[in-house]
Amino acid sequence: MSLRLGDIAPNFQAKTTAGDLDFYEYLGTGWGVLFSHPADYTPVCTTELGKTALLQEEFAKRNVKVLALSVDSLDKHLGWIGDINETQNVTVGFPIIADEDKSVANQYGMIHPNASETFTVRSLFVIGPDKKVKLTITYPASTGRNFNEVLRVIDSLQLTANYSVATPANWQEGEQVIVVPAVSTEDAIKKFPKGIEVVKPYLRYTPQPNK
Repeated sequence: MSLRLGDIAPNFQAKTTAGDLDFYEYLGTGWGVLFSHPADYTPVCTTELGKTALLQEEFAKRNVKVLALSVDSLDKHLGWIGDINETQNVTVGFPIIADEDKSVANQYGMIHPNASETFTVRSLFVIGPDKKVKLTITYPASTGRNFNEVLRVIDSLQLTANYSVATPANWQEGEQVIVVPAVSTEDAIKKFPKGIEVVKPYLRYTPQPNK
């Protein structure tokens, strides 16, 4: 199965390091990040989970709940968390799914047979409050993810969900945004009282409306 943008993210029940969990109940009415790891006790994964733990407050500020997954056992997860906390100087406070039967991995297309028939690749999904997939990113096992980029994209997704804007290349929170083509310049002037900069009829900037 391959999930695409706009698809409903499948619900599931799973055993995690925080106890039994229903995915939809865990997310509630907020946003979610579900991301997979090839295996426990591996170096790149250890740094990724450490970085995610360091950013737990940043995710919480955005009403985002984080959930990790690998196909190893719950006992291995619990032991590995001790290593992550020790080596990365963090406290992992989010659940890690023990997906030993690969049921969640298969629902989300996290196993790519040409890369590995047994281990998950580094898949990441951002799920909106409507339980739809808003973002998918897939990395090979050898390359660690940039979680600051994940936060940047979430900022963009949450902004553009509420305003008729898009974000330009390399956009960061607080910078100018682009008025979407569906809004005429006349309407944009009324909609965005901070002002409109018209570079081309199709390229119009305005200050971030929620700042």
